[in-house]
Amino acid sequence: MIMHLRSLAAVTLIVATALAASAAHAQQKSEIALSRQPGIFYMPSHIMEKQKLIEKHAASLGVTGVTTKWITFSGGGAQTDALLAGGVDILNTGTGNLLLLWDRTRGGVKGIVATSAQPMTLISRDPNIKSIKDFGPTDKIAVPTVKVSTQAIVLQIASAEAFGADQWSKLDPNTVQLGHPDAYAALANPKHEVHNHFSIPPFTFLELKNVPGAHVVLSSPDVMGGPLSQAQFFTTTKFAEANPKIIQAVRDATKEAQDLIRSDTKQAVEIYKEITGDKTSVEELLDLLKEPGMMEWNLEPQGTMKFAAHLFKTGTLKTQPKAWTDYYLPVAHDLKGN
Repeated sequence: MIMHLRSLAAVTLIVATALAASAAHAQQKSEIALSRQPGIFYMPSHIMEKQKLIEKHAASLGVTGVTTKWITFSGGGAQTDALLAGGVDILNTGTGNLLLLWDRTRGGVKGIVATSAQPMTLISRDPNIKSIKDFGPTDKIAVPTVKVSTQAIVLQIASAEAFGADQWSKLDPNTVQLGHPDAYAALANPKHEVHNHFSIPPFTFLELKNVPGAHVVLSSPDVMGGPLSQAQFFTTTKFAEANPKIIQAVRDATKEAQDLIRSDTKQAVEIYKEITGDKTSVEELLDLLKEPGMMEWNLEPQGTMKFAAHLFKTGTLKTQPKAWTDYYLPVAHDLKGN
């Protein structure tokens, strides 16, 4: 769920070039392009799209005529590339994406607000894999993007805890890049070489229900010691400075969408199904949202500083943030994040 990194030097060059080009796109805009990934993590964005909440809140702030275009990408790499190239204005994706872009751009990309912090779950259909210590060199683990997606980084943190601090990358060679729908399909195919998937809802529950032998190896709250923001809105600081009322509208729209999920979960699920085409029944999705951790819809970032500390320790981040507010815009600084 982050850009494809061939080398740090290549990324630095790409970022510098893209940010220079994006300056032309940063002026005040009325047509806003936003991106997200598949999955119920992104349900606030589906509500915002259906009910035109950004448009509504922008108008209440005096910015009329705003339109939004929502684009779905299978992984964060394509999203971050699109942001830096000026193809989209605002992303809704994972903590790893935000931190690495904040670091690479020297603060030129920052968060707006978090949207969700549901658990991620490492699932296996291999009966011999009961814990992280059971993975052999040929056991492949599907993640959205190898090495630097949120799932891949949580796997690194778990490896450091299981094998020793210097072994944080021990399972990196096991990871393969698959979007969540493709990873689910792989697990459901008994002939496919990928037997393991670091999954997100609803794929977590679909796999446990429909894939013979599927079972939980570990979950992100176990590794992180609590919830980890898995989706948040972020953008370039150039866009934010040129469009402060749009940034405020995104925060206000996100809160309204989260409030709807809590107050009328059935309506929220119906909107999610309509926008995504998810064939899971309303009843099943409502049951899913009753599972532990599934109602973590909060504006404040959760668990991100532990995540950042790992990335800095391993050299992935060159700058260690002193607080989560370093990589979030002032619109969020009143929140009690971590």
